Amino acid sequence: MSRTTKNYLVLALKGMAMGAADVVPGVSGGTIAFISGIYEELLQSISNININLLKTLKKEGVKAAWKQLNGNFLLALFSGIFISILSLAKVISWLLENHPILVWSFFFGLVLASVIYIGKQIKKWNALSVGLLVLATIVAYTITTLPPLVSESSSNSFLFLSGAIAVCAMILPGISGSFILVLLGAYKPILNAVSSRDIVAITIVALGAVVGLLSFSRILKWLFANYKNYTLAALTGFIIGSLNKIWPWKKVLTYRTNSHGEKEPFNELSISPFSFDGDSQLIYAIILSIVGFSLIILLEKLAVKK
Repeated sequence: MSRTTKNYLVLALKGMAMGAADVVPGVSGGTIAFISGIYEELLQSISNININLLKTLKKEGVKAAWKQLNGNFLLALFSGIFISILSLAKVISWLLENHPILVWSFFFGLVLASVIYIGKQIKKWNALSVGLLVLATIVAYTITTLPPLVSESSSNSFLFLSGAIAVCAMILPGISGSFILVLLGAYKPILNAVSSRDIVAITIVALGAVVGLLSFSRILKWLFANYKNYTLAALTGFIIGSLNKIWPWKKVLTYRTNSHGEKEPFNELSISPFSFDGDSQLIYAIILSIVGFSLIILLEKLAVKK
């Protein structure tokens, strides 16, 4: 595929959007990749990292191997992701701490529109596709209700495993890699490593992510190639089920004390904004939900026009 410099800048911006989404525990970068029209190319490009690529490198040189890899695409996209994660980690953490309802409202509207967008890609509905959608919805919803682990280990093996598991969720629309890290008890150690530029810890997590990404992308690529309709139905279900996690209004059931001696929510329950204890910010929340929803519709219209 021939791309101009402008195209690669747009790809980098899409990568930044994916990175921003992945920092939020509840929103999947895979969802952003899907709605921005690069999901299947991303899976294909990652799957190109294999033995054949090494053979091409040996026989035909770097240029041929880079082309086979679709290297320009991956470089632009992952540059955007890393820039976003490194630059927005602190900002998004601050926003989630100080304006959680408004942040979740925006992402709720965005992800809700994504359900419609991805659901429309399903060409044929039958009993199996409906069953997969329902099953995936139940699984994703159940995951969002699981309590996070209390232990927040930072051992090398734990960080490696966390990176491998989380990256699978990251490229799976609907399941947030950050949220999986929260469940594993690895979110804060990794976020702290990024914020403090702990190169060793970041490298270990990255190696785990590479192993997980290369393995899981091949499975998804095969599913899209052979069972696209059913795969889309399951992905739609995952996204529907994940909406519980990013519902803006929560009631804290239990607290825990973190490593700094501060109390923070441990278990939460989604509630009505009218039952929320405090300022529900309902009007602003609705406006931001509409903005998030409209953004996806606009992207869809632009994609169709293109």
